[in-house]
Amino acid sequence: MFPRSAAPRGRSVYSHGPYPPPAVPRYYDYNHQRAAGVNSFHVPVPERLPPYEWKPTPSTSRVPPPHAPTMINGRKRSNDEYSHHVVKRQRLDSSSRPLISSPPIQIPPPLHLHDQEIAGSSRSSFTGNDRSYHSPHSHLHPQVSAIPEGSNSLQVYAKDKLSGQMVELYEACQQQTPDLVRKETCRTRLQQDIQGVYAVARLYLTGSSMSGLGCRSSDADLCLVLKGNKRHDPIHVLSVLQRLFKSLPYVERTQLIRAKVPILRFREKGSDLEFDLNVNNTVGIRNTFLLRSYAYADLRIKPIILVVKKWARHNQINDASKGTLSSYTLVLMVLHYLQTRNEPVLPSLQRDYPECFNPLLDINAVPEGPKHIPPYISRNQSSLGELLLGFLKYYATDFRWDKQVISVREARTLPKNNSKEWRNKYICVEEPFERNNVARAVHEKVKFDAIKAQFVESWRILQKRKDLNSILPVRAIINKESSRR
Repeated sequence: MFPRSAAPRGRSVYSHGPYPPPAVPRYYDYNHQRAAGVNSFHVPVPERLPPYEWKPTPSTSRVPPPHAPTMINGRKRSNDEYSHHVVKRQRLDSSSRPLISSPPIQIPPPLHLHDQEIAGSSRSSFTGNDRSYHSPHSHLHPQVSAIPEGSNSLQVYAKDKLSGQMVELYEACQQQTPDLVRKETCRTRLQQDIQGVYAVARLYLTGSSMSGLGCRSSDADLCLVLKGNKRHDPIHVLSVLQRLFKSLPYVERTQLIRAKVPILRFREKGSDLEFDLNVNNTVGIRNTFLLRSYAYADLRIKPIILVVKKWARHNQINDASKGTLSSYTLVLMVLHYLQTRNEPVLPSLQRDYPECFNPLLDINAVPEGPKHIPPYISRNQSSLGELLLGFLKYYATDFRWDKQVISVREARTLPKNNSKEWRNKYICVEEPFERNNVARAVHEKVKFDAIKAQFVESWRILQKRKDLNSILPVRAIINKESSRR
């Protein structure tokens, strides 16, 4: 460790990057309690911070009790279908498949405090813009997880060349625990500094970093929650934060972007890790934990989504600022495809567990909701390659762009009616909570035609060659991701 005056150029004086070491044990706590909260992970040092995983209470039982059936394609599995030959309990080590379910936990009521703006300015109470209620989970029974023998490895779904290439790309590019550590360490430090201005501000890590759908090069999204009787103007708040951030030793290159959802963009000093911070865009927190629930529902979800996003980016159809598809839209398109197979890979979690994803659920309770969902085991055993080919074919030949609306909320297509939300829109993808069109950025026919053509061309090529390199430069992408380490 170097004294402050002797730190080499570009190097931090701290051993853990640009942040001072924690004075006391830190807690990864999305309920923002002072002590360990119901969702917390005790973390002695930053490097030990695990992903946001939910783990059940250990049990000696090898099969679910009568009151806790596992869901298979939306059907409760009868007790006589269980045996030690076909199921096994989920391991609790870090290498095992993360679970969706866990025993119900009493959620403490949110703090009723006041937030404080810059000294001398007004104070406002800590209540919400959106109406909320607290999650009524006391009626839910604990679940014991059971998964098919051997299904805890992606190799089960990678027995052909194309599938193996998808696994290779995914394993090389997926976000690692140290990547999440960096983002969470910065989030924790930022929240502490922001609370010097807004005393009860809550800062959430959202987007692909928290949903589990990110890769090593993914930037981090942050949502600052400021509640109160006073309506907070996002531009004003972000301007205040921009001035604050210029005084912080671990932040650089702050930029206020006045978009429909204004953001403050900045970088971690001395690195290429970029953050986008918004104010009170709480739907982003809700859909983060919805997508996280889907991401961990089946081992194939994260790899196919990562490959699709890399494919779309390579073929220049993954940039909403240029009139094509946002990453969020692409994820919903993949989930919709997987929900609508003859044998679905995924259910509709919102339809089957509405109490866990109620859009009026208090924002502090949102991370708790998915803990009460039992495991889902699909009868669809298609390989990753088969699912990727099917995804491209579905949007190349089957999906009716002019007549259908994609709805992950309903796990089906909806008819494209004449309402303002869908009228004269080239692509219609329903936001699962606000129910608006997340594909509205595609407003030019030339861009829409390019997107459709890319699905058709990629499906044609991949169907013929069964080689991921035919539609995506796999090695170049892996090398680029590796350079971010």
